[in-house]
Amino acid sequence: MVSNVFKMKNQESGKLNYSNPEEKEARRIEEIKSLSYLEWLERLMAILETSFLLKSGSKMKNNNSAGS
Repeated sequence: MVSNVFKMKNQESGKLNYSNPEEKEARRIEEIKSLSYLEWLERLMAILETSFLLKSGSKMKNNNSAGS
């Protein structure tokens, strides 16, 4: 299960952010630089887990479709 490590600090959930892409990127870089090593590893593991689940889920869907 993917944890809530992707929730940005100081941002209310449920609000869309329509700010300038350069500003969003700068804030994201600043946030990543402020992470501890453990927090950084947790985010990396969440990304890897999500990637694996999407990849294996796609294969499972294809296998089930071929068998029907």
